Amino acid sequence: MANQPGGGSGPRTISASEFKATCLRLMDEVARSGDEFVITKNGRPTARLVPCRSRFRDWFGADRGSIEILGDIISPVDAEWEAELDPDRTLKP
Repeated sequence: MANQPGGGSGPRTISASEFKATCLRLMDEVARSGDEFVITKNGRPTARLVPCRSRFRDWFGADRGSIEILGDIISPVDAEWEAELDPDRTLKP
């Protein structure tokens, strides 16, 4: 079936005739695993089968694992704020 050129982790190579016989299974594999295939015709690269990438990033949970909370974020802050010292003071824009 498909081979890894040079044994590396790059795209796998498959002949056009083999792709034709197994295209639906290969499409499912690419969608599931994210692997890429280079399709050859007469030994020459002709096409590439790659997974579709979403154009929009899923923002919910995007920073999971990259933010660390230090200390207590629930308890009130001990320091007084200047806004509480003079509530009639107007801030200049």
